[in-house]
Amino acid sequence: MGDTYVGARTPRREDSRLLTGKARYVGNIRLPGMAYAVVVRSPVAHGRLLGCDAKAARAADGVLDVIVPADAEGLRLPCVTLAPGQRMTSYPVLDTVVRYVGQPVAVVVATGPDAARDAADLLDLDIEELPAVVGPERAVEPDAPLLHPEWGANTVTDFVIGDPDCEAAVEEAAHVVEMTFRIGRVSPHPMEPRGVVASYDEGELTIRIATQAPHHVREHVADAFGLPHDRVRVVGGDTGGGFGGKEHVYPDEVLVCLAAMRLGRPVSWTESPGDRLVATLPARAAVHRGRLALHADGRFAALHVDVLGDLGAHPSNVGTSPLAVTATTIPGPYRFERVAVRLRAAVTTTTPTGSYRGFGQPEATWTRERLVDEAARRLGLDPVELRLRNMIEPGELPCATRVGQTYDSGDYPRALRTLRDLVAAKVPAKDDGRRRGVGYSCHVETTGLGPSMDMKAMGMLAGGYETAVLRMEQDASVTVSSGVVGMGQGIETTLAQLAADHVGVPIDRVRVVLGDTGTSPYSSIGSIASRSLTVGGGAVIRGAARLREKLLAIAAHRLEAAPGDLELDGSEIRVKGDPRSSVPLREVATLAWRGWDLPGGVTPGLEERISYDPAACTFAYGAHAAAVAVDPETGAVELEGYWVVNDSGVLVNPSIVEGQLRGGVTQGIGMALTEEIVYSDDGQPITDYLIPTTREVPDLEVVLLETPSPVTPGGMKGVGESGTIGPPAAIGNAVAAALPELAGRVTDLPLTPQALWRLLG
Repeated sequence: MGDTYVGARTPRREDSRLLTGKARYVGNIRLPGMAYAVVVRSPVAHGRLLGCDAKAARAADGVLDVIVPADAEGLRLPCVTLAPGQRMTSYPVLDTVVRYVGQPVAVVVATGPDAARDAADLLDLDIEELPAVVGPERAVEPDAPLLHPEWGANTVTDFVIGDPDCEAAVEEAAHVVEMTFRIGRVSPHPMEPRGVVASYDEGELTIRIATQAPHHVREHVADAFGLPHDRVRVVGGDTGGGFGGKEHVYPDEVLVCLAAMRLGRPVSWTESPGDRLVATLPARAAVHRGRLALHADGRFAALHVDVLGDLGAHPSNVGTSPLAVTATTIPGPYRFERVAVRLRAAVTTTTPTGSYRGFGQPEATWTRERLVDEAARRLGLDPVELRLRNMIEPGELPCATRVGQTYDSGDYPRALRTLRDLVAAKVPAKDDGRRRGVGYSCHVETTGLGPSMDMKAMGMLAGGYETAVLRMEQDASVTVSSGVVGMGQGIETTLAQLAADHVGVPIDRVRVVLGDTGTSPYSSIGSIASRSLTVGGGAVIRGAARLREKLLAIAAHRLEAAPGDLELDGSEIRVKGDPRSSVPLREVATLAWRGWDLPGGVTPGLEERISYDPAACTFAYGAHAAAVAVDPETGAVELEGYWVVNDSGVLVNPSIVEGQLRGGVTQGIGMALTEEIVYSDDGQPITDYLIPTTREVPDLEVVLLETPSPVTPGGMKGVGESGTIGPPAAIGNAVAAALPELAGRVTDLPLTPQALWRLLG
């Protein structure tokens, strides 16, 4: 059939159920005898839980159980990614020391959700308050209160990657731009909140949960309870957005499982909207001191960044790995003679930080691209020309960066030149008293996380391979099963496109099954890190090739022809150039399953299972531009135009790629202008959190380039996070261009009207 489906704008098959109210969300699950849980959370940022009087709650109408720390003693969850010297490698599900507002301290289970909420209000918590520690800079001060006194410090790790002589290169350079950047704490905001329904029957725990990684959840819950892994089943269903916040199991979700095991009946829990900002792990929060060194002719000599990250109360499942990704992606698409990053991470009395779309890369791009623009301003150079002067050319690829990444393929200058031409043709010219500017940002994105031994070397206690199972039935229909999961990114559609093309059958004969540890092949980390199509799709392509090879071998035996002389086209296999010499595909499938008339060495059945462990990551890249208007009286920023040029390798479905980019850009705009979780000095979160609306997001113009990756089957690169990486830097550079007198002070995210107004004042 050729490439009938790969590259086509095939409509998303998921949408038929998602848009008609037939989606399989956790919140829709109703099981016989189901009870409902409410998680009771700490109202203070730091303290000792001296007592938890549950008598009144237990006596309330409808209450079935109350779980306090003594009931969950010994239950712990692991830190999957460990930094050098990391002092904590697991954390308790319930603790008698509280270290952030929102930390679970108890669970109330009742026959109905209202009864559980009412009873939760009856719990009497006796908490001895301790001093709060807000912000990583405060945490590393010598007199800061200690969150974990046995450590002797609040610092979790402190190490350097890159060139040991980088600082010397900075000191020797003709020009040095030094700036300190602060990146606000932001939160994923999926359409579907976190939720779980747990049931326990005959020694088997079944967990229905909104998750990006079902097998991740299975093994961590099983290990926490000491259950055999085969006695825990995790069913993902549909997941209404993940964005990193659902990549692992949380303490409150484990407590729901504990409640189900204690009661012997199903227990349901859904995170309330008011809890999301204190319970679902946020991300980003960091301080960067960056120094960009240039030669007299404007060539980049060195880049040195001191990253101080805020881990919150303790290292989460991902620990310091977002900060490490910041470090490894700091060079972007440019040549540097020296690069080094000092990476420090501190604990604070705030919600632990974790994964969020982009995973450290927006922060790296913000720091690098603001330094580049500021260098251009100080040297009197055009910021686009300065970038082009230092960009890696396509003939230099593949190449290794100074911090250990090996870029695979692409044309970085082409993306920027294409972007510049788009902007030149579209920037509006207005005179209404506001100050206007255009800003650019460029990035290279690490995608397709997967080489298992590389992950081991990085301190990740997980593998990165993916497994696909392809099965053709006797009627020639094909079922594809994969360990990656759908969370709104269209993976069911794109895996079906790959399977249809590489087997050679119509796409309406392909079904994709995901998200159930009882039926899906094992995936250690699931759908994270822009990898589900790159790595999961790579496994599907290889499995499809094997299935097709077996079909051709059986047909060749039946037709008395050589396999190389045959072609599989939809419903039949025929001799090339002789359509009269053919056999229906259904007949070949039937022969295989009956074990009839098979050639020597060919086993009965049509099922191929293959694992793909990629040799390397893939590297997508993009260039972004923003046009802004800044009101000098109020500091308000309006986005008047936004442009994206992106290359994610082979485009399996351009419509899905464009949708991923548009959604990602919208989240990046929020990070740039409106979104931040702020804490008072005593650790209380200020929960006025503003996500962007259609008023803040202009029409987005997207141009797609296509440079296949040479390191992965199918040539795909990831796109799930691409849109989020560039917007903060592009918007920040646009604001700096509009207000050149303040350019060197445009350093902190988000750029709210209040923040800019203070700078203008």
